[in-house]
Amino acid sequence: MEIQTGQIKMLQIHDLRIWFSVKRGVLAKTVGHVRAVDGVSFSVQRGEIMGLVGESGCGKTTLGRALLGLEIPQSGEIVFKGRNIFELSPRRIREFRKAMQFVFQDPVSSLNPRMNVMDIVTEGLVEFRMIESTRKEHAVRILKDVGLDADCLYRYPHEFSGGQRQRINIARAISMRPDFIVCDEPVSALDVSVQAQVLNLLMDLRDRFHLSYLFITHDLSVVNHIADRTAVMYLGKIVEIGPTEDIVKDPLHPYSRALIRSVPLPGVHRPERMVLTGEIPSPSTPPSGCRFHTRCPYAMKKCEVSEPDEISQQGRRVWCHLY
Repeated sequence: MEIQTGQIKMLQIHDLRIWFSVKRGVLAKTVGHVRAVDGVSFSVQRGEIMGLVGESGCGKTTLGRALLGLEIPQSGEIVFKGRNIFELSPRRIREFRKAMQFVFQDPVSSLNPRMNVMDIVTEGLVEFRMIESTRKEHAVRILKDVGLDADCLYRYPHEFSGGQRQRINIARAISMRPDFIVCDEPVSALDVSVQAQVLNLLMDLRDRFHLSYLFITHDLSVVNHIADRTAVMYLGKIVEIGPTEDIVKDPLHPYSRALIRSVPLPGVHRPERMVLTGEIPSPSTPPSGCRFHTRCPYAMKKCEVSEPDEISQQGRRVWCHLY
């Protein structure tokens, strides 16, 4: 789907910081902080799929959890449909939770093994008193939306394959007709043969129900298939944002370049593989200056002492001293 300029912004994140305290000693004294998310800003438009990619430990999942109010930030704003979610009253927070849902990475542990499928996909409807006919009729309709039939109603999660479990997860997420869904690595635990089916299902649901997604993944081939725009994250910070096609074909940031060149993508020509040296620094003691300079083959002296400013050009945003 091509994103048109001037669309309504569904979600806006402004300078978000989420730090976790590091405590030691008998008195649990705070001796430092893990800077999981450290000054992130971007927006998601209505009907858009925004990809969020990066290595494990870069803060992707923490950011996704914060969008649903599951993590409390030190500073910054999350504005959903024009309202800062951290300033909402308890009553408004309850309404907000209907409009934003989560699809978890592990389709096994995220489903209650003691609940059958009908109870799982209608639990939110019952909680928010949204049952208009019977619970069974709602469940059948929701399951049909994700490609499952009524024979599944009274079965339990352990009776399904991984792909079917993830469809049940998705059915639960769309049951209350949300506006926005955070998908946290929703296909990483699935067989390759099933991944494309689930991705196509998510794209179909986006078009049918006018959904917006934040699609979190470490797999560039997945984000290339599904995302309209992509944000690349490294050690708690966004280093590049732009249309997915542009980032895949011509990555600007050296970290984006290394990620793209390390993954084979059908039909995309790439130069010689770019190998990163060294280990990812600890988010509790991030490097000064540009956080990527300890592994960057193009690092300059000023990269060690000053953080790069945002550079915007032709719908792309990049944080790098090279530009």
